[in-house]
This record gives sequence, structure tokens and C-alpha cells, in this order.
Amino acid sequence: MMTTLFGRGVQRTLVILAAALAWPAQADWDLNFQRSVTDVGQDIYDLHMLIFYICCAIGVVVFGAMIYSIIRHRKSVHPEPATFSHSTVAEIGWTTVPIIILVAMAFPAAKVLVELEDNSNADLTVEVTGYQWNWHYKYPKDGVAFFSKLDDASSMARRAANNIDVNTVENYLLDVDRPMVVPVGKKVVLKLTANDVIHAWWVPQLGGKKDAIPGFINTMWFKANEIGTYRGQCSELCGRDHGFMPIVVEVVSEADYASWVQANTTDADTRVAAVAPAGAVEAPKPKAVKRGAVEGAASTEAASDAAGERSGE
Repeated sequence: MMTTLFGRGVQRTLVILAAALAWPAQADWDLNFQRSVTDVGQDIYDLHMLIFYICCAIGVVVFGAMIYSIIRHRKSVHPEPATFSHSTVAEIGWTTVPIIILVAMAFPAAKVLVELEDNSNADLTVEVTGYQWNWHYKYPKDGVAFFSKLDDASSMARRAANNIDVNTVENYLLDVDRPMVVPVGKKVVLKLTANDVIHAWWVPQLGGKKDAIPGFINTMWFKANEIGTYRGQCSELCGRDHGFMPIVVEVVSEADYASWVQANTTDADTRVAAVAPAGAVEAPKPKAVKRGAVEGAASTEAASDAAGERSGE
């Protein structure tokens, strides 16, 4: 009986391993960060690799010493254990060496942190507001604003009732109806906030990410060196549909950016404050009041105040 159960377990394990090895997306797996198209993103990548190599070297030294000690001082060779309790030289060594390593790593890390926080001399400023579950982009200088949400193809496929194979949807959950557009080679500063809960704006290939917090304005920047389309997602667990909040940034030439601004500035759907998020309630418009009525009301209010003052006397 036990032999039969063991045989079935082995068989199931082999089937699962075979299915995992045959998974079609396995060829697309990567074991490292995406390479950035920004200088600061490349600095982050280089810092990551530097720290990784240092950690690997420490691991080799530590585990090498452990393995050497286990073999060299095994019981069969040294049946009598050593009698010393501590070594002052060893204690000084394992205290000072880690400090030197940490200080050495702090210099390149501090350089990248300072670079990340340098938001001066912006060529373009974009105000980004997170909503459940879409993004609003506003270009104050160019007079353009719009909401960016999950594209219709992904939105339809994510609903189980539609029975759509998500593998047939291009850029599933990584595409939007209106991408953010910026010019290539220009320093773009993002001013991030949120309208409801905490979100986080993150496009890996543009380097860095930043939280969007209600009531606060966080700032980050990037300068893309290559024209292209770059995708990311909200990286903060912001609610039920957090996984359906992608970010797409299109980096275009200066001429194409100027054309995009011209086209969207003249488009009534993308004018500033022209588009409201789903579920938003439009603020009531103020009623027109005739000049005479206003003057009359002001006169009445002034007369009432005067009467109040007289009664108080």
C-alpha cells in the first residue's frame, strides 16, 4: 500500500516538473532588473550589481571558511576539542572588516540617492494623481490633462464571465487607453499625489519609483535617452483592483511631442479638467446673479449690520 502511494507521489511530481519545464513563458524569464533607458536608472542598475558582487564575495569567503573548518577540524582528525574560549584578534577582525565594507558601499549608494533627489532644472513638469484605479496626468505648462486607465481589451479579458484567453491579448494588464507622452532627452519632473489611497508610480526602465500619497506631493524625475514605449504598474497595494492599474509612457521626439500637445490641446476631451474619473460627481455650477441683485443683497446686509449695531447700543 505504501509503495503504491509512494509511486503515485513520484509520478505526480514528475508530471508537475514536466509541465513547469514545458511552460511556454519560461523562455521569457529573466533573473535581473530590466535595463534602464535613463542615466539615473543605469546608475541604480550598476549600484545593484556592485552590491550583488560584494555580497557574493562575502558569501564565498564566509561559506568557504565554514566548509574548510568543517573538513579541517572534523572529529575524526581532531578528536580532542580546542580549549580556548575566544580570540581577540578574530573579534577585532570580524568587527572592523564589515564596517569597512559598509562604509565602502555607502559612498556609491549616497551618490545615487543624491542624484535621484535632484529635481532642479526641469524641462517638463507633469502632475500625476492616483485614483482607484487609474492615473490622471496634467501638463500645466502645455494645458493638457487626461485620465489614463486599463485598455478595453485587457479590461474585457480580466472578467471571467467573458471567457477570453488572456494569452491572446497583447500586453495584457500592461496597456492603457491613453499613455503619458514625454519628449526624449528632456528632464521630466513628476509631482505625485493621490486622491483616495496610497498608490506608487513605477516604470522600471525609467528608473526609480515613488509613492503617491493623499495630502502630500512627492517628486521624482527621469530623462529618457531612447524613444520607445515603456510600461509599469502601480507598486503599492491600493485596493481590490490594484493589479489593473498599469502605467504606459511613450517617449517621442521633440517634434512628435509638439504635435501631440497641439492635437490634445485642441481636443476637448483632453483639456484640463475636462474629463472626470468614473464615479466622480461633478461640482454644481454657480448660478448667475444679476448685478443689481448682488448690490441689493449687499445693501440689505449692510443695513442689517447697521441695525444690529444700533440695537447693541
